[in-house]
Amino acid sequence: MKRVLLMMSTSMALLALSTTTPAHAQGRGRGRGRGQEEQRVTAEEQQRRAQEEQQRAAAYQQRLDQQLRVIQQQNAQLEQQKRAAQLRAQREYAEQLERQRQRLQATRNYAIDPYVSAPHIYRYRYGSVERQTNQYGADLLRQAINDGYRQGYRAGRADREDHWKPSYQNSQAYRDADYGYAGNYVDETDYNYYFREGFRRGYDDGYNAQLRYGTSSNGSASILGNVLTSILGLVPIR
Repeated sequence: MKRVLLMMSTSMALLALSTTTPAHAQGRGRGRGRGQEEQRVTAEEQQRRAQEEQQRAAAYQQRLDQQLRVIQQQNAQLEQQKRAAQLRAQREYAEQLERQRQRLQATRNYAIDPYVSAPHIYRYRYGSVERQTNQYGADLLRQAINDGYRQGYRAGRADREDHWKPSYQNSQAYRDADYGYAGNYVDETDYNYYFREGFRRGYDDGYNAQLRYGTSSNGSASILGNVLTSILGLVPIR
């Protein structure tokens, strides 16, 4: 009888051990997982990103002031050339840049901006250099391509209406390539590149009155999703 009781007691102990040990191990695993997730963006990295954002915004502010001065000079030239459609498009472009300048003057607390603490989840190539970015940067690059397409479409359509020879490189919006930018999340050179990739496709569609790369509804153009994805080439970081 004692032997039976001893065997039952031992079995119950083993059963209790088998049910509790994995739970503890799983709890420790989750704890390590959370810790690793939190450490993906260190305090030092967050501080570096915040300083980088300040520098980007300050540099873009200076560039934007110069761009607005150039546009005023070009508007006078467009008037002399009697390019009414292109003049309307460029005036609207200048108004958008002015709104961007006003947003830059607003106070921004870089230390608590969610961009600075979000881990990188994508990589992409700009020229021969591989970059990494988080969701905020990826969304901004998508915006750059789509805004570029819209501006290019308008510029191309305006040149066609003015019976002007096609040349997307001569558009001030293409040269600036900052429409929609605010000095944040990605380098200006990266934004410029992807904006121009969208712009030249939009210009081609607008000038030739066709829709190879995008769609147009109620006067608003938008690049096709598969074309945008192909241009951007984001690769998830595993």
